[in-house]
Amino acid sequence: MTTNTATAPATSTATSTVDLLVGIFRDVLGLPDLTADTDFYEAGGDSLTAFQITGRLQEALGADVPVSLVFAYPTPLDLAEVVDADYGAA
Repeated sequence: MTTNTATAPATSTATSTVDLLVGIFRDVLGLPDLTADTDFYEAGGDSLTAFQITGRLQEALGADVPVSLVFAYPTPLDLAEVVDADYGAA
């Protein structure tokens, strides 16, 4: 049982980060139907919205997340993978 529990948190953390980012992207971009695979640029994102996204992400995580990550990883799914790897649980 302990072995299964040990693998579950990584999936839960990744899923919750994706969900968090989808919610932030939806709110900031004003797109209620936005999905984890929606591209930031194609959804109308610009530098102002990128700063809004990282600001909200920083509030949620308590970590300084560079705005350049939004440009480099423009979907909530891609960004969540990087955020979990760089700022997730140790």
